Amino acid sequence: MSSTNDHIYSAIVIGAGFGGLGQGAQFVQAGIDDFLILERSNDVGGVWRENTYPGAACDTQALVYCYSYFLNLRVSRMFAGQDELQGYLRSLVEEFGLGKHIRFGQNILASEWDQDRRLWTVRTDEGSQFLTRSLVAAWGQLNDPNIPAFPGSDKFEGAAFHSSTWRHDLDLTGKRVASIGSAATAVQYVPEVAKIAANLTVFQRSANYVLPRDQYVFTEEESANFLANPDTYRQQRQEIHEFREAGFERTRRHTAASEEGVQLARQHLETQVSDPALRDKLTPDYDFGCKRILRSDDFYPALTRDNVELVTESITEFTRAGIRTADGVEHEFDVIIYATGFKSHAFQGSMRVAGRGGLRLDERWGNAPEAYLGITIDNFPNLFLVYGPNTNLNHNSVVSMLEAQHRYISQAVEHIAADESRILEVDRGVLDMFNKRVQDELGQSAFSSDCSSWYKNEEGRVINNWSGTVEEYRAITREFELDDYLQLADAGPVR
Repeated sequence: MSSTNDHIYSAIVIGAGFGGLGQGAQFVQAGIDDFLILERSNDVGGVWRENTYPGAACDTQALVYCYSYFLNLRVSRMFAGQDELQGYLRSLVEEFGLGKHIRFGQNILASEWDQDRRLWTVRTDEGSQFLTRSLVAAWGQLNDPNIPAFPGSDKFEGAAFHSSTWRHDLDLTGKRVASIGSAATAVQYVPEVAKIAANLTVFQRSANYVLPRDQYVFTEEESANFLANPDTYRQQRQEIHEFREAGFERTRRHTAASEEGVQLARQHLETQVSDPALRDKLTPDYDFGCKRILRSDDFYPALTRDNVELVTESITEFTRAGIRTADGVEHEFDVIIYATGFKSHAFQGSMRVAGRGGLRLDERWGNAPEAYLGITIDNFPNLFLVYGPNTNLNHNSVVSMLEAQHRYISQAVEHIAADESRILEVDRGVLDMFNKRVQDELGQSAFSSDCSSWYKNEEGRVINNWSGTVEEYRAITREFELDDYLQLADAGPVR
């Protein structure tokens, strides 16, 4: 149903996941009340709403995977599951009164900058239109499933689905199941599926470094103590943060720290897998940290089960009965599960985002997305990104990065809201200097080394990961600096 809302909001946030809800909570704390959060689904949670596969959990300790101003004091275990994390976000909504700001079922088709009115116009597929002074894109990256176009995939007569759209109506008990992929998602569901499937075949393109997760379930006494004495939680949180910050050194190439990471991963593999042939298949041949480091206590044991097979031959085609690999073998299945990740390089997804002069964001970026501080882009005034280019982490909690971005964006939104003539567009020279520094630093990291990963584009440029520690990022985003931005007149930049 078409509708036009003539009210001009101080800010509109796109997305009600960790990033969008955290931005809303930060607005409330900053005294900014005139904002909306537009969400295409009918519930909050983002990836923790969508990914409900068996074993779904965070591989970052829950004590640091929450906001400093809203601790997850009711956490049940060190590595929290999907339902618990979505519950945390629902509690965040309640604590900060975000419900009145959220509009569900809003599938946004286009966001366009109107230079004459100094506003963003946001349009949905139902014809609704919203106006805002500032636009905050918290649409996330890991929400558009990537399903490779295998030859003959339409021929397969069994069931097939992506891990992010898990078929809970399909009982895998006694079934012949394939898992295409063996990375972050697969290491969580493979042990669960292996328990019930007649046979499970895991197709692995490349081995991963896997460290022990060492799950810890808090006792009733410990949980009660967190609630009664939050400082005990904060102390553990700080200790985990400092430990993981120190782990950043492992992402630097050819260092003692990176070699330590390799040894820890190899020790974990050797402890859990005794078969030399299987162990060889599971041994990476690239730098530690080039791909995402995984954490699991039960993935390797699952692969040693009699009903589980690891296949490293490449897939050549799908058949009516299953999958044929490069060695000519046809593997027959009842169910195929894609653990093939997401289209992580399309930061704006399918949404049309048009900035000054009608320049489209996908045109500005091409295949190399970039943003100053990972937050703001030239030619796109009053647009701010949450979890933008080069702000992902390998070593610590991304929620710490989100919180730093939220505070910076709140300062910028306050500045814009104070005077309707104000426009903030980052100076291209400032953005270029920032990105040169980031890319130079990344050139010394394992993220840039020779492996295929979602961190990089086709040319090998790292477009996802931050080049330093969380503390370094906090330092450069602590204060919003007006000098980093152009002073704009109606005709465009005046300096």
